[in-house]
Amino acid sequence: MSDNRPKVLLTGATGFIGGRLLRVLAAEGFPVRCLVRSAERFRKAVGERPGMEVVEGDLLRPETLRRALEGMDAAFYLVHSMGGRSMWEIESFVERDARAAENFVRAADETGLSRIVYVGGLGEMGGNLSKHLASRQHVGEILASGHAAATVLRAANIIGAGGAPFEMLRHLAEKLPVMVCPRWVETLAQPIAVQNVVEYCVGCLNVPETAGQNLDIGGPDILSYRSLMEIYCRVRGLRRIIITVPVLTPRLSSYWINLVTPVPAGVVMPLLEGLKNEVVCRDNRIRELIPIRLIPMEEAICTALVESAEGPGKLPSVQACFLAR
Repeated sequence: MSDNRPKVLLTGATGFIGGRLLRVLAAEGFPVRCLVRSAERFRKAVGERPGMEVVEGDLLRPETLRRALEGMDAAFYLVHSMGGRSMWEIESFVERDARAAENFVRAADETGLSRIVYVGGLGEMGGNLSKHLASRQHVGEILASGHAAATVLRAANIIGAGGAPFEMLRHLAEKLPVMVCPRWVETLAQPIAVQNVVEYCVGCLNVPETAGQNLDIGGPDILSYRSLMEIYCRVRGLRRIIITVPVLTPRLSSYWINLVTPVPAGVVMPLLEGLKNEVVCRDNRIRELIPIRLIPMEEAICTALVESAEGPGKLPSVQACFLAR
């Protein structure tokens, strides 16, 4: 292990992005301290990894954060509530996300943290921005308000096994021969494979020029959500009919999706509200700062399907799905 690698605090280490990032950071020799609510449950779920330290704390309990941040050079802020089990919890989660970020920034300033890397959301600022995307951007602003140089990686839908966008897409396509969708499925987006998000996160530690920057991150494909559903069906060899109607509101759609998928209505609702906002990269500087191979959506979906069946880190073979080669 190189002594000059930054010491990294990882929040959200059991999450969709954080769990994958932890494996990569450990493999590349970064000393990592994981901030978790229960060290015992975390070690049972994750096990031990070289260079990994575990500290208990809670972003909503500011007195627990100083110990977690002491001696750290950089931190990944990967905690985001999204929503709760029900629709009524969404507003409270927006407030809690802001409070957690404020607590974190105060503790980071007190302990002299140098860098923060945060994965936020794409979307043009304005009055029409969904509450979900506005909350993601507000958290990024809070994290950038402290002394530490914050890198905000702004992403649209992140596609990977276990992530809400993919799981919603998968269960709808698998269970429904006819999908009735709101008209917003025609909105353009630039989704990104979770593997690319992890690569960008690690790249930010290795490229000092990313410090203090807001950087859009997206995959190579700009497409509508309808097209994303069609790609999934093509990859799986499914024949499905997609019908758009003007009368389905995000609230009605979220209840309907909650009936046919395991994704809670309180999580679906913010995702569907965001469909009205075009989420496409306007700034592609990240591609020069951190040059990586961007994964096409067909390949991202195929990889997610393999991971869903066989576990994380498995690579798809030609026979793993119906993806044409």
